[in-house]
Amino acid sequence: MKINGVSYRSIWRPADDAQSIRIFDQTRFPWNVEILALRDAGAVAHAIRTMQVRGAPLIGAVAAYGLVFALQEDASDATLAKAAEDLVATRPTAINLRWAIERMVRHLSPFSPAERVAAGYAEADALCDEDLQVNEAIGRHGLELIREIWDRKGRQGRVNLLTHCNAGWIATVDWGTALAPIYMAHDEGIPVHVWVDETRPRNQGSLLTAWELGSHGVPHTVIVDNAGGHYMQAGEVDMVIVGTDRVTAQGDVANKIGTYLKALAAHDNDVPFWVALPSSTIDWRVRDGVKDIPIEERNQNEVLFMTGRTDDGRPGHVRITPENSPAANPAFDVTPARLVTGLITERGRCDASEAGLKALFPDGQ
Repeated sequence: MKINGVSYRSIWRPADDAQSIRIFDQTRFPWNVEILALRDAGAVAHAIRTMQVRGAPLIGAVAAYGLVFALQEDASDATLAKAAEDLVATRPTAINLRWAIERMVRHLSPFSPAERVAAGYAEADALCDEDLQVNEAIGRHGLELIREIWDRKGRQGRVNLLTHCNAGWIATVDWGTALAPIYMAHDEGIPVHVWVDETRPRNQGSLLTAWELGSHGVPHTVIVDNAGGHYMQAGEVDMVIVGTDRVTAQGDVANKIGTYLKALAAHDNDVPFWVALPSSTIDWRVRDGVKDIPIEERNQNEVLFMTGRTDDGRPGHVRITPENSPAANPAFDVTPARLVTGLITERGRCDASEAGLKALFPDGQ
């Protein structure tokens, strides 16, 4: 995708500094576009933990390189195991992180220590290339749903979509998951319009999704998180489409806090609720999402304070609660499979159920 007319991936290895990676500092969007150079596992862990890099697929890709960085000084089995453990611990909910690290460990374990760094870079590069292809395929399968809505409307008016949080290209290596079909529909000439939930407390919708869509020229409107049900009741939402950080073997979906409420509203108003994901987001070892998916509790300051831009153009950080009021900050919630119309994967669409997932992924991978 593009920023100011220049094509980028969300992560890349520069030719003149191949033992490093470049990422965008996503805590600076949309006010500034800052590129960070990461060269060691500690910097990678910090970037993931502080959400300088975020989005389940992208976290996995960055962590894969972080594992290689850890091996550059000591490529022993002990270092491989310890670095893998440390990186997985940075964010507990997004399963792509664990998936990427486990893939890297499986791949690198048979190599001798002298061979592991080169093999690691090659595998991390391959992981990134595959993520791009996977997300493009998700986009194509989701595009079919938007076309169907457009045809049912007699190709009149516009297709109104609602999304929560950010599942665009900056959350993946490229294209995105939930936003990929929207980009493709827009590029095809279908008049799409996106209701963008602000997605408190970190405002990944109002800051990141709105910025992405605007940069691509996609019509959109930012709304407060509690407005979605109102627009569904008014018939102004044709489909909800979101990403996810983990899907269980029976189709429960963990996504940014507030997604569950959107699913309830969509169910009550007969609005299709679709979830877009790469197969790396499926956790075949977990069945009951509500009981078994760990929900990350983040720092309460993300709720107590808000970042924005002041009238003079400078980014600002202000407290929005009374001094003595504490806050709770669960980062995710779980939407039960019964509320999910279906899942959009790189292999096609399926029901949010064990049978639906197994139909696309009979080998569980």
